[in-house]
Formats: sequence, structure tokens, C-alpha cells
Amino acid sequence: MFLNCKTWFSFHYGTYEPKKLIEQAKGLGIKSLALTNINSTADCWDFMHKCQEVGIKPIIGAEVRHEDHFCYVLLAKNNAGLLAIHTFLSYHKQKEIPFPVRPSFTTEDVWVIYRYEEHTLQQQLGVNELIGLDILHLNNLTWQLHLDVDKYVILHPVTYQDKTHYDVHRILRAIAKNTLLSKLTKTDFAGDGEMLMEEGELVSAFARFPSVISKTMQVVNSCSIEMEFHTDKNRKYFTASEEDDSALLRKLAMEGSKMRYGLHNKIALERVEKELKMIADLGFNAYFLIVWDMLRYAHERGFYHVGRGSGANSIVAYCLRITDVDPIKLDLYFERFLNPNRTSPPDFDIDFSWQDRDAIFEYMFMRYGRQYVSLLGMYSTFQRRAIVRELGKVFGLPKEEIDRLVGTREWNSEDKFQRWIKKYGDLLVNFPTNISIHAGGVLISEKPLNQYAVTELPPKGLVTAHMDMFEADRIGLYKFDILSQRGLGHIKDALELIAKNRGKHIDIHHVEEFFSDPNLAKKIREADTIGCFYIESPAMRQLLGKLKCSDYLTLVAASSIIRPGVAQSGMMKQYIERYHDRDKVEYLHPKMKELLEETYGVMVYQEDVIKVAHYFGGISLDEADILRRAMSGKYRSENKFEKLREKFFANCREFGYDESVTTEVWRQMESFGGYSFAKGHSASFAVESYQSLFLKSYYPQEFYVAVINNFGGFYRTEFYFHELRRYGGDIQLPCLNHSDYLTNIHGNKVYVGFIHLQGLEERFAHQIVAERKQNGTYCDLHDVFQRLHPSPEQLNLLIRIGALRFTGLDKKTLLWEANFKSKRLEKEVPVSLFATTDEPHFALPVFEEDRLEDLKDELDLLGFVVGDFFELLEEKYLSGVIKAKELPQYLGQQIKIVGRFVTLKETWTIKNDRMCFGTFLDAEGDWLDTVHFPPVYKQYPLLGAGFYEIHGRVLEEFGVYSVEVLSMRKLGYKFGSKF
Repeated sequence: MFLNCKTWFSFHYGTYEPKKLIEQAKGLGIKSLALTNINSTADCWDFMHKCQEVGIKPIIGAEVRHEDHFCYVLLAKNNAGLLAIHTFLSYHKQKEIPFPVRPSFTTEDVWVIYRYEEHTLQQQLGVNELIGLDILHLNNLTWQLHLDVDKYVILHPVTYQDKTHYDVHRILRAIAKNTLLSKLTKTDFAGDGEMLMEEGELVSAFARFPSVISKTMQVVNSCSIEMEFHTDKNRKYFTASEEDDSALLRKLAMEGSKMRYGLHNKIALERVEKELKMIADLGFNAYFLIVWDMLRYAHERGFYHVGRGSGANSIVAYCLRITDVDPIKLDLYFERFLNPNRTSPPDFDIDFSWQDRDAIFEYMFMRYGRQYVSLLGMYSTFQRRAIVRELGKVFGLPKEEIDRLVGTREWNSEDKFQRWIKKYGDLLVNFPTNISIHAGGVLISEKPLNQYAVTELPPKGLVTAHMDMFEADRIGLYKFDILSQRGLGHIKDALELIAKNRGKHIDIHHVEEFFSDPNLAKKIREADTIGCFYIESPAMRQLLGKLKCSDYLTLVAASSIIRPGVAQSGMMKQYIERYHDRDKVEYLHPKMKELLEETYGVMVYQEDVIKVAHYFGGISLDEADILRRAMSGKYRSENKFEKLREKFFANCREFGYDESVTTEVWRQMESFGGYSFAKGHSASFAVESYQSLFLKSYYPQEFYVAVINNFGGFYRTEFYFHELRRYGGDIQLPCLNHSDYLTNIHGNKVYVGFIHLQGLEERFAHQIVAERKQNGTYCDLHDVFQRLHPSPEQLNLLIRIGALRFTGLDKKTLLWEANFKSKRLEKEVPVSLFATTDEPHFALPVFEEDRLEDLKDELDLLGFVVGDFFELLEEKYLSGVIKAKELPQYLGQQIKIVGRFVTLKETWTIKNDRMCFGTFLDAEGDWLDTVHFPPVYKQYPLLGAGFYEIHGRVLEEFGVYSVEVLSMRKLGYKFGSKF
């Protein structure tokens, strides 16, 4: 009877979580429910699935609105009707055109319901057009209903669940309109009473109009959507048939096996055969071939890629060159990749350079048809900081107070606004706010995607489905992950720069040589990894130092134990202790030794969770994989997590394990099961780390230029310029005659790119380079004017940064002459076809050059200085300080050190106090790690970029040194008083 229900996927409007809507309907004895979110069917399959579980008949449709104006409700009679609704919504969303006043469908499988007050009664209705009545209309209804008794249905809207959520709804509307709550008008939000009620109460209200009740029941009975959940709906065949797919995959795998392992490697051939059989049995041939075809195209285009994910455990993937990880050498666990009970394909995360990925997307759309391909959607949700900001604005708080509230966890219960923010903020957590694009998921379906979802064109310009990965997985659309990362851009560009600058062509895929290179081992052991993919963050560098990591296998493990779950569970520390002292290894149970001896009794990889759940806890392999995913929250809402937990503990009791042992094993599994990596995934990361490290070790200047030009990495660009200078790069300020838009390198001379010059227009920067390439270098200021016609503001920027130093004139002289010439040109009409140098001459005084003025220009225009940053600090502040490399000499002692702030990582203690870990550079350019415990962090906060004098105590853990900050003050720049 309820034909117009909304959930929180009616963004900034509905307040029901889908599960809560269905639970409340079940409690009220409601037998049917129609989901009609605004201009979307985003959660329709989750809704349908949950309705079926509790015996409620689901009806799927949409409430169509043009901006805030209600148009009509559409209900699908069947799957053909749902396809028509999805196609209708997709067309108008993609074209960005208003919805028509009266929709036209080529099928009779869609009900169109207009509101009573919105509809002109004289208008002739079609066979599938109806008028919806709400209880509020009853007082106005008398004889009109007898005009056409077969055209009226009950259309009671359901938007919120109670009075409190009515307030939440109004707050959401104020957020959507970016206005104060008090400024909303009645037309901006839903009416009173848009809540569920007992079905009998709704029917009783319409007792005077039995024809309306019977017509409503007719509509309910006419609607029936079918969906077979968790069955593969991806493209079925890569070729024309399953047999051809199987034959092609076998051919490619066998050819690849010869290339990877030679002709007679029995172990490799047996595993290839085993995998091919299971891939065929599970129907995943096309999935593998689609990935292979995508990478074949990438290789033709010269795109570099890295394959990772659980699919990296596959020897077939290795033979198809999808990955570069040898599963035999690493003894990768086959069942993490595939097991006989698995319903979804293995995960392949295929990384490309951020510059290349869009070309891959476009190929997929063209190769398989735009009707069948889309990017996967996802939903941004309200989280604490954003909630506080939005509620603060809605309630009219000043920005300063909002900023303060965002940074605190302590609320003043005496302040009504803070009470409101706390109350409604708790209710808003996890509300979806809008649809966005998944990081790299692509869907390729056998049937047109509008069978399953609405699609639209976001700013990226590629069709995106109104469906997140959980909804897609639920119905059996399994995504292909096509991702981008800057690390691959670093490698690709570095290789090109090395070829251009040094004439050397490097095969970066010969990683076996890298694994045995002592220079690379030394770099990893000393954590000299700034700029290298995945191993450059302060936390990772500390871990490498604590492990004294110097080989590939240890780096593979490090790539996983750095993940949040392992670190936060305390198991990372145990792993380090056991790694250094095998006598400290204690296994919770003899069976745990069988399963985890390779990792010293610590669960490091996702495979470990699966193996322990299966072999220790007696859970089947497919259930163990579901449990692993449930631990990351994927299935918690469907109660699978709790059911598997109960089964695990019941099995362990049956096996006779001590309850405390079972509890601890479960704690370790749960603490990081959702955050750890598959071993093959970690191995892929480690391969890329070695590739980056090789380039950094042997071609550091080209490598850091590539890092800088990709604008990616853990640190800000200025710190990669710092590393470049440390590694012998002769860094030059931008120059009209040498710089390009991006930073370039010639020999060891590096010219900062125009892109870094703040305020310089991109169009003008490209014009400078294009004109120079076409007509040669610039001669003097007059030549610059003649050829570039710069605006005074743009020319002044170039002069201030020294880009016209080739003229031989100092900056102040150039500024005088440039501004004089600009003023003169403003008064002239350029009519001459020929260059002229006939200009008045005047004598200028000799200007003194000032190094501090130059440094300030660099800081203002680039955001950093290209030389020694410590030139900006008074030398007196460096008196009596120690250096970072001297910390071992002062273990446990209090010291003074001066550092340039790099970055910080904030965290919260178990007592809910805020603390942080800091990273600095000392006067010699060495890296320094600091710890700021809550009382000190509160008293001595970090105040942004610049220099800090730090007083603290030297700490050491596993040979890695840091400073516990006891007090701190920020130091000003040398030119602070002068300017």
C-alpha cells in the first residue's frame, strides 16, 4: 500500500537507512513496500533482497523531481518496466535536460502516478497514468472521484521515521540549499506526517473510497521484479563461445609458461593445468581474457602497468603477464586466488600511470560497447568533521567557532548549539551525501547496464552507474579494477628522461637482478627511500629501519604489516621482535605453528586469516574468504559476520581448544583481517618499490625530476627538490630560455618548470615554450615584448623569479624597464610590421642585489627555495644544537635540535587525547622523526611550515631513533622584520 517511500539515497532528503525502513515496515505488519528514491534507484537491489528476507513484497520505482519540484512517481511492473525507468532517468541525467511534464514510454510496463494537487483533472490520462492521493487530500475529495474511479490510488509519501528525523530531514534540506535552517520555507521540505503507519490505518482513512483502495491493490499486485542474486552477470564470452574462450586461454597460458619457466618445468605446468581447470569450471575464462586483452592494448600503446590483488597469486596471471609475481617462488596460497566454492572472480587491481588510465577506460567502452560498460559508482558519506562544519553553518555559528568545534572532542552541554550539533551529528554519521566515482571499478555486463542501474555522466565524462561495489557484487556484476597511481608515472617518466638525458634504455622488468643488488639492499636497510613507491612514508621508513630490511621477501611482509590492522593490534611489534629473535616465537597452538611458521606466528597476509579460519577453526574455504571480507565491514549488515563468528567458536569448542586460545586467535584475525594484503598483492607492491629504488639509486636526478613532474608522493613537491639537490642536482630557477612547462633536466642541470610559478597563467607558460621552440631563444627584454606581448603582471612574475636573468640585467633594473615599456605600449597602437628598437634611453642608478629579497621572492612565488632552506634562518639559532645523525650518541638524554617541518600524522590515544608524530629536516638535510604526546602537543602545537626549535628526549626502538618532544617553539625567517 505504500507506493512512495524514500531512503537516505534520496540525497539530502530521505532519512531512512534502507534496513531500518524495512525493519519498521515489518514491525507494522506492512505486506508491500515501494522504493521510490528521488531520480535514482541506487539501493534498489539491497532493498529488494532485504524485503524478500522478511516476507515483504518489494516494488521498485523512482520519484522524479526537477530540482525541488515534484513531477511524478514511476513504478516498474516488471523488469522491462525497470529497464524503461532506468533508461528514462539515464537519458535525462546524461543530457542534463529537465524531465518532461508528462513522460512518454514505449512500453506499458511502467505506472506513472501524478500527485492530486499537481494534476489537471481535465487532462486525459493514459492507460498507465494514475493520480495519487494522500490522507491530507481527503477533506477536499467528494464527487470528483466519481469522474474516473479507476484512476486514483493511495500515494502516501514516506520520508522520515519520527519527529526527530523530521528535524534531520529539515537540516538536510538546509545543507542542500546552503542556507540557515531558519530561512527554509515550507516548499523546501517534506510535509507533516510523511511517515509509515500500520497498513490498516492507511486503508481506514480511505474507507469512503473503496475504489481507491482496490485500484491501489491492483497496482501493488501488478508489480513484480525478478533478480537472481549472486549469479555472474558479467560479459560471458570474450570470443564467440565458452569453448573458444577456454582454448584461447589455454594457448596463451602455455605460451606464457614457456616464456616464464622454460619448456620442461613440471611444477609450473602442473599448477597451470590445475588453475586452467578451475578457471574453466567456475566460468572465469572471459574474465581473464578481458584483462589480458586490456593489457595487450596497453603494451601496444607503451603504457606501463602493475597487476596486483588476489589475482596476483595466480600462475595463469603470471604467464599472461598480468602480474610480475612468481607464485611458485613465493609459495603463494592458491585458495586465496580461487577455490571451488568461490562465486566471484579473483581481484585484479591493474595500476596504470595517471596519465594513461583514461585511454584504457576509453578502450574498454569502445571494445565492449557503451551500453554494456560503465564506471562503478560509490557514495560519499557524512563523517564527523564535515558534519560539524555543515551543522555549524545551518545553525548560524561563526566560522571561528566552527573551526574550533571541528578540532575538539569535548562538548559543552550548557551550550544549546553544541547540544544540537552533538545530537543531530550522531544521527547523520554515514548518511550518503552524493554519488561519486569508484577509484577504478569498471563494469562490463552481458546485458545492457540499464537493466540494473541508472547511469549518468559526471564531470569525468565517462558513463557511471548509480551502484556501488556492494550493490554490484550483490547482483553478480563483478568489477574490473583499473586504477592509477603516481608511482608508475614516476617510473615511466624516469625511464624516458634517462633515455633522453643519458642515452640509456633500461628494461625495468628485470627485477630479479634488483633483488640481489647490494646497493639496493643497503638503501632499504637504511630506509633511504624518499620518493619510492609505498616505502617512503615516515611510518614505513621506520618499519624498514626496525626490521633492518634488506631483501625482497622481508619487504613483501613489511608491505602488509604496515597496514592499520596489524599495526594497531600490536602484532607488528611482535613480528619485529620475533624477526630479530626467533627464540621469542611463541605459538598459541601447535596447529598455529603449522600455519604461520613462515611469519613467526603472526597473521600477516589475508591468506593467513583464511588458513587459520579453515584449518584451525573448521570453516570451509569459501566461508573463510567471506569471513575475511566481512571483517572489513563488507557483510556485517547482512549478519554473515556474526553467523561465521558463532560457527568458528562452536567448531573450536568441538575441537577441544582452550577458550582463551580461541578468543585470542579470533582477536588477531578480527583486528586486521579487513586491512591486510594478499601476499601476491604485497609482492606486487614490493616489485614496484624495488623498481623505484633502482632508479633512485642509479639515476637519482632523472628519478626525482620524474617524481616532481608527476606531483605524486607522500611529501610536498618542495621536499623532492630538496632530495634532488642532495643527490647532486644543480637546480636552476625558471628561465625563459631553458625552462619548460614541467621541470626538465640536461646533464645534471635541472630547470624548475613554469608550472611551479604561482600566478603564472598556464596558457602564457605554454606560449613561452612554444615560441622559443619555433623561433629560437629570447635575446633581451625588447625581444620578449616583441614576441610574447606579456601583460605587466605576468612579466613582473617572471622578472621577480629571475626568468630573464639571461639579459645580464639585475631584477630591479628589469622591473623599471619592463614597467616603463608596458606603460609606453599602452599608449601606442602597434602598426609597424617590422621590429624596431628606436626607444628613449635613460640612466638608472646601480641597484644593490639582496640575497634575502631573492629568497623571499622564491618563497612567495614558488612556495619554497631551490637552494638551502636554512639560509632563511638566523645562524644564532643553530648554536648548540645537535644533528639528526648524532641522535645515537644521546640516547635517553635531553637535547636541542632545530628542524624544518615536513609533515605530521595525528592520532588519538585510548583516552581520547590527541597526539601526533612529526617529521622534520635538520640543517644538514637529514630526516628526523618526533613524537608529541598529548600534554606537550596541546601546549606546543605545530603551527605550519617553517623552523622549530625542539627540546626533547632521544628514544630508540629496534635501532631506530626519534625524539620525544618536551617543548618546542617556532622560529621566524631571517627577513621577518625587514619585510
